[in-house]
Amino acid sequence: MSRRRVEEPDLHSQRWVISYADFITLLFAFFVVLYAISSVNEEKYRQVTESFAGIFSGQDGALRPPIGGKSDSDPAGIGIFQGGEASRENPTEKIIPPKPENSEALRAIGEQMEMQFKKLISNGSASVQSNNLWVALELGANLVYPEGGALPVITTDPVFERVAKILKQYDNPIHVEGYTDNKFISSDEYPSNWELSAARAAGVVRILEMNGVAPQRMAAVGFGEYQPHADNDTENGRRINRRIVIVVTRDRKTQRVVSAFGSEQVSEDAVSGVLTESSLPESSIEPVKDERGRVIFRRMEATQPLDTKTLMSPENISPQAQESPQ
Repeated sequence: MSRRRVEEPDLHSQRWVISYADFITLLFAFFVVLYAISSVNEEKYRQVTESFAGIFSGQDGALRPPIGGKSDSDPAGIGIFQGGEASRENPTEKIIPPKPENSEALRAIGEQMEMQFKKLISNGSASVQSNNLWVALELGANLVYPEGGALPVITTDPVFERVAKILKQYDNPIHVEGYTDNKFISSDEYPSNWELSAARAAGVVRILEMNGVAPQRMAAVGFGEYQPHADNDTENGRRINRRIVIVVTRDRKTQRVVSAFGSEQVSEDAVSGVLTESSLPESSIEPVKDERGRVIFRRMEATQPLDTKTLMSPENISPQAQESPQ
């Protein structure tokens, strides 16, 4: 009698269990990693908090303002803490009154420019505007530059030589403003009117320096097409808008205010209002050292009430403000 053959189980049919176990193991490891990186390390968080506390806190080590928010003592949330007292009699910073000779120099510069460029003014190629804060000599870009270019033509050299001869006699700050029309320009050298106007202003500054004007006194500003003097829809308007303005100001602070807005976009009264602001601020900022020797800043509140007589004293008001009628 023959022996019946016993069928052996198919071991290959269960191989999927191994792959499934590997997959579950990898999935478990993946979630463990996700949990690990999402958990807050309290020790590191505490170290970061202490570091910020050392930077933005006062002598007592208290954190002001709190992380992620603002405090009553620092509504702006800029990290300057309250502390200390400042006297209004001795403010940290004072506005230095303008020198009278600077205002006198402006009048002389304006008169000399009107005399030197009388012919250009009469034919409309130039104009001179002056007040107690600045003198502006405007030159048409068509007179100075070829179309689309920023290198002054050689025929204008005598003009800038006369300008430099006048300016070298004084120490007033100077900045040159460049303007264009709204005609589209795009080249490798000048991708837009911004670059063209700035290059033209810089070209004039460079020529004035070559003619002996101290470079430390000068700056170049480009306004592009965005401060038109006339209507850009006409050819005559575009011609007027293409211009260069050489501005001589009374002092550095006047220069900063005028160049920020443009000499043709801000009035003398507006600039005077900025220059004659009180030199006695509501609070002052002083540097102090914390317990670790690091320099931090704190706001010092004034201890004395605002004295109107002190505000209106002659030493705190510029000569221009004293002369101007109210």
